Amino acid sequence: MKALMIQGAGSNVGKSLLVAGLCRAAKLRGLSVAPFKPQNMSNNAAVTANGGEIGRAQALQALACGLDPHTDMNPVLLKPESETGSQVVVQGKRIATVKAREYAALKPKLMAPVLDSFNRLKSRHDLVIVEGAGSPAEVNLRSGDIANMGFARAADCPVILTGDIDRGGVIAQIVGSQAVLDPADNAMIAGFLINKFRGDPRLFDDGYRLIETRTGWRGFGVVPFFAGAHKLPAEDALDLPKGGGAGAYKIAALTLSRIANFDDLDPLAQEPGVSLSMIRAGEALPGDTDLVIIPGSKSTRGDLAFLRAQGWHIDLAAHLRRGGRVLGICGGYQMLGQIVRDAGGIEGPAGETAGLGALQVDTEMTPDKRLTRTEAIHAATGLAMQGYEIHIGRTEGPDRARPFAFVNGQPEGAVSTDGRVMGSYLHGMFANDAFRAGFLRQIGAQASNLSYGAGVEAALDALAAHLEAHVDVAGLLGLAR
Repeated sequence: MKALMIQGAGSNVGKSLLVAGLCRAAKLRGLSVAPFKPQNMSNNAAVTANGGEIGRAQALQALACGLDPHTDMNPVLLKPESETGSQVVVQGKRIATVKAREYAALKPKLMAPVLDSFNRLKSRHDLVIVEGAGSPAEVNLRSGDIANMGFARAADCPVILTGDIDRGGVIAQIVGSQAVLDPADNAMIAGFLINKFRGDPRLFDDGYRLIETRTGWRGFGVVPFFAGAHKLPAEDALDLPKGGGAGAYKIAALTLSRIANFDDLDPLAQEPGVSLSMIRAGEALPGDTDLVIIPGSKSTRGDLAFLRAQGWHIDLAAHLRRGGRVLGICGGYQMLGQIVRDAGGIEGPAGETAGLGALQVDTEMTPDKRLTRTEAIHAATGLAMQGYEIHIGRTEGPDRARPFAFVNGQPEGAVSTDGRVMGSYLHGMFANDAFRAGFLRQIGAQASNLSYGAGVEAALDALAAHLEAHVDVAGLLGLAR
């Protein structure tokens, strides 16, 4: 019943993948291992078997451990709804939406549920591998910290500090972290890792020794850039690739300002018959697009305004005039309707916003949040699929008479009279291989025999082997206590 924590000398240094790889490596060594992240900030969430939500990175880490995701693996999840405010999810359930200053006051009260979840995991497994958030060097946030050193000290959990050499300045990242941390926090750090190295790692030997000399910390390895990372779901929207595939069927997905659950797109990006492009702010929708996907959003009305500011509403109207297709998923489904009403100010300022008018449905935001794993039958193909729902709001209207799918015999989603505009609340649908192939054939694209799940499993095995080859994994695991 031991634990080890991976913290980063900065944000986006690769902590999530390192934890996933170490989890799989520990599992392959015969250990019962579980992931844990005290506090995460992400709009990419997963629904757990016990009816809550956690960061999708922890769901991937759970898969690496051979476990079903559980809310104890990420007891505090922050889901940004604006530049200054986030929804706060504790042990899987939404408790409030707060501004940054308000969260600073709330944070100290969250250590109790964090430790409660952590101790439950420790009692059930041989090893818990913990992921920090951001960087412990952000000492201005140290008071009441539950994500990095505050947690490590409360849980007596040894820390490995990770630096990202791909960004440059990795020596300063790690040596500088030691310089700004107080002695008690520094005492928790047992060593360091260098991540994302490109080229010959021996070229960094002098820098590696300098870090060891300056800090007195032990180095546990230099991790070369992992080429298979694109086959694993990204946690941060900043990591979204421009797209994937060189197939003849062209799909364009809108990169919304509050894009959520964007790993819905990953299986499509790996289809050889598909070319998937992520359309960024300031870019026009390509005229040769066959299917436009409007993905989920943490702020439907806010992202409707963002979409219009990019001129995408004009591009979408032209796309439909040319005979193109559109699929809206969750928030994207809500945007395709006639109007989105939020009288209670649940997702932002109270009010209502005109939708894109491509579907004859209206959405009313409601305080209750639907969190469920779902089995459905696709109406057009009759194919079964599994997914999950994670949304607020109810959507009704005439186009619901032509559902996208059926859940327990009840209609789900909506389709326009000509069949070219589709909306659904179901996330994760394209991870179902048979459904994905049938859907692609239905819309005129070439389908393949790609096994998406098998590809993710193979990538996790490859990641574990990658770490075993370049990191002192035995030494790392030996630090756990």
